[in-house]
Amino acid sequence: MMDPTTDNAGRTGENRGNGEYADKADARAALEALRAEIAKAVVGQDAAVTGLVVALLCRGHVLLEGVPGVAKTLLVRALAAALDVDTKRVQFTPDLMPSDVTGSLIYDARTAEFSFQPGPVFTNLLLADEINRTPPKTQSSLLEAMEERQVTVDGTPRALPDPFLVAATQNPVEYEGTYPLPEAQLDRFLLKLTVPLPSRADEIDVLTRHAAGFNPRDLHAAGVRPVATAADLAAARDEVARTTVSPEITAYVVDLCRATRESPSLTLGVSPRGATALLSTARAWAWLTGRDYVTPDDVKALALPTLRHRVQLRPEAEMEGVTADSVINAILAHVPVPR
Repeated sequence: MMDPTTDNAGRTGENRGNGEYADKADARAALEALRAEIAKAVVGQDAAVTGLVVALLCRGHVLLEGVPGVAKTLLVRALAAALDVDTKRVQFTPDLMPSDVTGSLIYDARTAEFSFQPGPVFTNLLLADEINRTPPKTQSSLLEAMEERQVTVDGTPRALPDPFLVAATQNPVEYEGTYPLPEAQLDRFLLKLTVPLPSRADEIDVLTRHAAGFNPRDLHAAGVRPVATAADLAAARDEVARTTVSPEITAYVVDLCRATRESPSLTLGVSPRGATALLSTARAWAWLTGRDYVTPDDVKALALPTLRHRVQLRPEAEMEGVTADSVINAILAHVPVPR
């Protein structure tokens, strides 16, 4: 990855000629430091860390899928600590009500009036833990918040803070008593990140840290410090928006998404919203890697996490062991790459 203090022409931070470039370099350096700071608490999940940073840059939301005990919750808490923003956690259960997420009107006997009590959704990073364990009625309470960045209670819309990101987790191995997310809500997540079990070397590192006194509930003692702010993130978003996308790259994204709609293994392909999401994540990744233009490799790098939850397998393909990832990889291998 390119040194964040060097631009595409090879100029260093000491030779910056204008404030705009200084902001650009500082913003990228802050986001790079953010990824490094999270690594102090979370071992071996670089792809998930990068995915969360990309989602923040794109104003998107993330679905984290992994078995219990792979640091999904710790990952979000470490991100909030390193970015110096507010975070809240909601444990989704079968008896959770929509008002438990969004907030509700509370009657105040002293004033004889109703006042709004904000729910945990009024935060910067909301960890929706095991979102598939709550009924659709409560799951849908997040739809307006995720899409409109507001919550409407008793007919009154209330804006959510910025930045705002929902990081929802789900367990891929226990489906008894769960409520799978409908396609409409899955499509609201910018990325679906798989959080795998660590490698042997990473697991040894995890145990070594715990033996030395690491406490996942005390990130300050673990050395995690705020290294970026919401202002850095806003500056970074402005730079991502200036990242150049050629007509050939736009056509490549469209061709990939259209190919999913024609795949014999799928009953549902990627919608135009999914194509827009892939273009956005590719731009963010291009900027993070030090370029002001998008290449086909950027599109390929973000294709799986951006598209895997937007397609639906045919039952017969699923019985044969076909996965969404394998279908998307096959499409990436066959769709012509622009030169």
